[in-house]
Amino acid sequence: MSSIIHVDMLLHSMSNYLNKKLQCPRDEVLMIGIKTGGEWIAQRLHQLLELSQPLGKLNIAFYRDDFSRIGLHPQVEPSSLPVEVNNRHIILVDDVLHTGRTIRAGLNEIFDYGRPASVLLAVLVERNGRELPIQPDIIGCSFCLEAGKTIKLCGPDPLSLEIQTINE
Repeated sequence: MSSIIHVDMLLHSMSNYLNKKLQCPRDEVLMIGIKTGGEWIAQRLHQLLELSQPLGKLNIAFYRDDFSRIGLHPQVEPSSLPVEVNNRHIILVDDVLHTGRTIRAGLNEIFDYGRPASVLLAVLVERNGRELPIQPDIIGCSFCLEAGKTIKLCGPDPLSLEIQTINE
């Protein structure tokens, strides 16, 4: 059994918070979505915020700490950062923040490209189970899921969250 949650209201709320939080000129902002779900969320937020810089796409496959255990998917595409990272205000976007390991990998890759002026973390869903001390600046919603449950972003059109029982 699964539950489905539509995300449009969450995205509008996140864009409102981002509008209030951004204290710099919009042309200094680079939004980067982590593949795949973070990229979908970033595309929507990028449109809502009417940012002038193109959207960046981050593929953290080579930066994962479980790379040696799970291997590399044969269809890995490289990251695409359309402008220089140095001295930019970055909005890093992901779909679900769970353990914090995906965000750590994303930050490692961003800093390999340069040194941003700042990084804001925006996530659609924050859930329990953090393993690293990583906290989002902007959150669409929070869930405390019981053992045996997971949450997944389905999309890209329409975007919806699905809470599932593992082994479903």
